Amino acid sequence: MAEEGVNQAEGGGGSDDVKCPPCKPGLPGWMATFSDLVTLLLTFFVLLLSMAKTETSKYEAALGSIRNAFGGNVLKQGEVIQPGKSPDDFPTMMESSETIKPFPIEFLTMEGILDKHEINRESDEVLQDMKKDLKEYELSDSVDVFEQSEGIKVSVKDKIYFKEGSIEIEASRVATDVYERVVKLLRNEKWTIFVLGHASRGEVAKGSTADSWELSAQRAKAVTKSLIRRGVMPDRITTTFFGDSRPVIRPGRSEAENEADSRRVEFIIRKTDLQSEGHKVESH
Repeated sequence: MAEEGVNQAEGGGGSDDVKCPPCKPGLPGWMATFSDLVTLLLTFFVLLLSMAKTETSKYEAALGSIRNAFGGNVLKQGEVIQPGKSPDDFPTMMESSETIKPFPIEFLTMEGILDKHEINRESDEVLQDMKKDLKEYELSDSVDVFEQSEGIKVSVKDKIYFKEGSIEIEASRVATDVYERVVKLLRNEKWTIFVLGHASRGEVAKGSTADSWELSAQRAKAVTKSLIRRGVMPDRITTTFFGDSRPVIRPGRSEAENEADSRRVEFIIRKTDLQSEGHKVESH
């Protein structure tokens, strides 16, 4: 018994020799790293989507990038991507004669993100610049400012009114000081002006055969020449006329008062000239 105890002491026996049961096999170590990578990529693209405009062309470009990266058959079919069936009954994509343009890789850089953010802020910055100019030339209370999809429109409240059947101005109804401030703004700042000629319903020129369309054109032409004589560059002026198609009709006023207000030339000033070419897109 004593020898047995000595042998146990020398051999280090006892409960210390009991081994743990073998561990059950689990996922490989690289799987955790891969999962982290996928999660970070998903978060990154969600961030890009939140900062980008929801334009169809951007989605199509992104699909083109996926096609180039993975070699998939992602093609444009009309206006949308449509799923189909291959001869072996496996899901595939419908063929098309036009491929999707690749996504601009520079957008995936930090500089690209900042540039996109600046583009989204451009309209706000222009609006602030316009308000600053209007305040500097004391026109803030003389205009109405409207936000439109094509830009900011500034409509001058005061108009130039004309005598019936004539291009002679009713001097008593012209806000000369406002007109001169508008001219000064156009001379010194990069603005464009739209001169809109109108006539009252059924109005014809006295002493001639000119109808309302010709009469409104003559009124717009006379005001345009006046602007040019005062130093406004011709390429900053767009002249148009509407005849009697847009008369002034205000409830509670007499017909004669509405007709007098219809014989007018209106002014719209804006930073963007709508006659300039914009971003060309496909027609189909």
